[in-house]
Amino acid sequence: MTNSMFCRQCEQTQNSKACLNQGVCGKSAETARMQDLLVYALKGLAWHGHKARQAGIKDAEADRLIMEGLFTTVTNVNFDTAAIAPMIWKAVALRERAKTALAKSGKAAQGPVPPAASFSPAQDIAGLLDQSGEAALPADHKDEDIRALRETLLFGLKGMAAYADHAFILGKEDDGVNGFFYEGLSALTDDKLGAQDYLALIMRFGQANFKCLEILDAANTGAYGHPVPTQVPLGHKKGPAILVSGHDLRDLFELLEQTEGKGISLYTHGEMLPAHAYPKLKAFKHFYGHYGSAWQNQYKEFAEFPGALLMTTNCIQRPASSYTGRIFTTGLVQWPGVKHIERAAGKKDFAPVIEAALEAGGFSEDAPGKEITIGFARNTVLGAAETVVKLVKAGKIKHFFLIGGCDGAKPGRNYYTDFARKVPKDCLILTLACGKFRFNTLEFGELEGLPRLLDCGQCNDAYSAIVIALALAKAFNCTVNELPLSLILSWYEQKAVCILLTLLSLGVKNIRLGPTLPAFVSPNILKALVENFGLKPVTTPDKDIADILGVAAK
Repeated sequence: MTNSMFCRQCEQTQNSKACLNQGVCGKSAETARMQDLLVYALKGLAWHGHKARQAGIKDAEADRLIMEGLFTTVTNVNFDTAAIAPMIWKAVALRERAKTALAKSGKAAQGPVPPAASFSPAQDIAGLLDQSGEAALPADHKDEDIRALRETLLFGLKGMAAYADHAFILGKEDDGVNGFFYEGLSALTDDKLGAQDYLALIMRFGQANFKCLEILDAANTGAYGHPVPTQVPLGHKKGPAILVSGHDLRDLFELLEQTEGKGISLYTHGEMLPAHAYPKLKAFKHFYGHYGSAWQNQYKEFAEFPGALLMTTNCIQRPASSYTGRIFTTGLVQWPGVKHIERAAGKKDFAPVIEAALEAGGFSEDAPGKEITIGFARNTVLGAAETVVKLVKAGKIKHFFLIGGCDGAKPGRNYYTDFARKVPKDCLILTLACGKFRFNTLEFGELEGLPRLLDCGQCNDAYSAIVIALALAKAFNCTVNELPLSLILSWYEQKAVCILLTLLSLGVKNIRLGPTLPAFVSPNILKALVENFGLKPVTTPDKDIADILGVAAK
């Protein structure tokens, strides 16, 4: 057993090549290798499960495991090696169930079986770690272009699993999306497929993820109403407090229910900011405001927050000693030694979080602070579409810039702050995901009565931004690429990868991506993306704005 790893799935990967001994995210080599083995086991499950589905045999338990298993391996989700092992064993058990069901139906799989579909896992963690070498990505394929395409598809599937999981938690799923997990993972074991096969599959994946984003949007708006423009205070109230980070709205709703009348104020952090715009959530009077900024600043911000902390999904960092006793995890996010809140009998009991908040005491005085406006999701923006179209035709709105995506700690991300500052005053800025924390507290003013900065929500709300673009294209009787719209995207992890693939599958061109390009994309594949989609790396704000608007750079 070695102590090495090979991980290049996020933007922060070491030296823009790969993390080899310890993840920049804090992930140990053991956890990384256990996650690789989990993906390997899921590929085996998918190989048999895809054939079973083709024979009309479906397994809801396997659907759920694939979704949760892939989400577990997304950057900044699960750092607990021991918690991953049971998922590997379950994947193999469900694989054998699919194999048996196929045999009973008389449609047993024919031909050679890939190693992932037949491996027998060790029954202890040390043994599993010994086996993890056969699952390592560098050995996935000898051709670097095929390997790059396989990783691109895999990382896209991981991102889609996160969105599908959020939708499933709220009772929404789509059989076509579930089926694509099997097809995509199964294809990753097929050495007969060439570059064109994978490129075609990746484009189909983009369409599957668009459907996944649609059902997630329906799940969120169906449960909590359509977001509405809302003023959110960035200060705090005197008294006990709980800070909720991550992405999961149901966890927040259940916590709001359980803290009602207890004298505790709830605050959002990071990607939970958009929760304040949902009518059913904002109806809770003790749901007060937003504290802090993006996920990578949690060491400082969590240490300064005088209350309990709840991580609902990805974006956790190694907890600092100053708050280890008052941070909790729930859902798929886990960190060794951190108290985890499980769901039992359909409910989560957040009593330990509440108790920690009351013990901590909270803020000693009121400090309302500045307010920012959020809630410009598709329903709100499309309600003003007629006005927007008139302003564009009258020349009063010259251009739209969508500046958003994942934030991170790596140098170079001030580009997005500077870009937003330099956007001309006759242009509107749409934003979403945690990349907005680079500039969302700046004063952008209004343009013809419209806020110049329109916050569309979480990365989970990418559907809103896409629908807005498609609706504007329809209103102008043109394609999205003919709109006065430019996408300036920042990426960090796999959810951003799958959104990019969705945009490409919809034919969106000339996207600017940064702060660096993915390490897993080979030179030949990058060349194909540039030639076919006009994908561009960001340069400087002045040069990029000048290029977009056709004016001389400063």
